[in-house]
This record gives sequence, C-alpha cells and structure tokens, in this order.
Amino acid sequence: MARPQQGARLLLAIMGALVALTYQTRRKTFISVHEVPVSDPVVVTTLDFVTKDFNQKSEDTYNFRIVRVLKVLKRLTDHMEYRINLEMRRTICLKMEVNNCSFQEGELYKKIDCFFSVFVIPWFEKYKVLAKNCTDG
Repeated sequence: MARPQQGARLLLAIMGALVALTYQTRRKTFISVHEVPVSDPVVVTTLDFVTKDFNQKSEDTYNFRIVRVLKVLKRLTDHMEYRINLEMRRTICLKMEVNNCSFQEGELYKKIDCFFSVFVIPWFEKYKVLAKNCTDG
C-alpha cells in the first residue's frame, strides 16, 4: 500500500506533466513552411472546399469562382495549414446552380482578392477555414 507521501509526490508529478503538456500545446512550433504547387492533390481539394465554403457564406446572389491562385503556403505545426492567396470573380450562376459558369461582365462584374487560412487533415477529408480576408480587387 502506498504511503501518503508517495501519493502526494505522484499527484504533483502528474500535475507538473499536465502543465508542461498544456504549455507545449499552446506554443506552436513550426516544423516547416514552404510553397506548394497548385497542382498538388491536397491543394486542389482544399481550393474546392474554399470555393464552396465562400459561396455558401456569401450574401451575394451569384456564385464566385477562382480566377487565379497567386500563392499557396503549407505550414506544418501540430496540424497542416494551407495559406492561400487568390483572385475570385462573380459568375453568371445563381447560388443554387453548380455548373461550370462563365464570369459576369459589364455592370455585374466583380473581382475580389482573398486570403484564406485553412486547417486540413486530408486523410479524413477534414477542412476548416481558420481565417478569411477578401477585398474588392
């Protein structure tokens, strides 16, 4: 049977380990940060997710589509994060339409520049937008 002093030491050791683990979790250490090509399969699925998510949350009556991807950075910490800079334009398709639509011209023309930070676990097909900033282009 453990003596009361040993139980207190064990409890103190467990608490110390939990505090150290919590500190390490909050302190994001970058394993790597590098630019990846748009043709990378994970980037392609991430761009599809970003487009769908943007269109679902947008108050615009028309869908937007990616015109050009400017840069994609992959950051590895305790998770995988893609930081994406791109240009999008309004299409002629309304929200409910999902066909490959052409871009609006004339009065309804609208181009936006966007930055997305996306949490990705590709093997579970899990995506979450961590940050989004879009401005008129």
